Amino acid sequence: MATSAVSQVKGPIRAAKRGYWRELGVQMWNHRYLYLMLLPPILFFLVFRFYPIAGSVIAFKDFKPLAGIWGSPWVGLEHFTDLFSDPTFGRVLWNTVWIALLKLLIAFPAPILLALFLNEITHLSYKRFLQTIVYAPHFMSWVIYGAILYIVLSPANGLVNNLIAMTGAEKIAFFQQPNYFVPIVLISSLLKETGFLAVIYLATISSIDPTLYEAAIMDGGNRWQLMRHVTLPGLRTTIITLFILQIGFFLNVGFEQIFILQNAMVLSTADIIETFIYRVGIQRARFDFTTAAGLFNGLIGMVMVLIADRTAKRMDLPGIF
Repeated sequence: MATSAVSQVKGPIRAAKRGYWRELGVQMWNHRYLYLMLLPPILFFLVFRFYPIAGSVIAFKDFKPLAGIWGSPWVGLEHFTDLFSDPTFGRVLWNTVWIALLKLLIAFPAPILLALFLNEITHLSYKRFLQTIVYAPHFMSWVIYGAILYIVLSPANGLVNNLIAMTGAEKIAFFQQPNYFVPIVLISSLLKETGFLAVIYLATISSIDPTLYEAAIMDGGNRWQLMRHVTLPGLRTTIITLFILQIGFFLNVGFEQIFILQNAMVLSTADIIETFIYRVGIQRARFDFTTAAGLFNGLIGMVMVLIADRTAKRMDLPGIF
């Protein structure tokens, strides 16, 4: 017994003498298979996330493809000045902020509410059937989903316009009127993504200690009170984490969705920063100008994440940093 106790004491001392980096190497070797599993995501972020950051320097240069990034002349903040003085970018920024706010206020709480109500269904087969129905649209690409929307909302023989005609009203060309574009984007996002995001909250609900529900029932709590005082507090960490992450992508309102649904007739309300970057940067080859727009987009996201994280911590809520 004395020998084993002495060996346990010598173990930490021997590890301390090895030094930090040598100890880290020993730990990595002991858990080498776990670290090997980390290599693919690390390589992905290095190649497709961190390496392209070096190309962002063209936002400060008069980029010439033949001269290359480092051979192009330096112009400083000229592209940012042109960007903020461009009236088109002002309209694009407003469209992006408006759609982002609506998605944050309406689309973000929707999966939480859906998960709460799905959790109240006691019939297991019926619950699984509903879960399948609501999250299946997530696996459709926006190309297919957009085609379905065009068919359903068609002014010629679309289902919605046929119902409108049955009431005696005139049919509506939804995709040709700017006022209808934002509602279409919001509703289609809700129908396509709410069910899938609800699965995350359902998984968190399943991890809540059942004894909390039992204690609340013993105290006379009904189903609404259980939802309010047990389920929602159990979801708090997940809600705050996903909210902060969504804040970080505040100005990224979904390029695929907007690009598929927009057309020249609704561009006044449908043009966002990402489609502006594609149209001006790719189609007109103004890479330096639109890189400045992309940097502005990323900077806003970073600032909003930091503000949201700090605000959450000041309210004694969990942050992500």
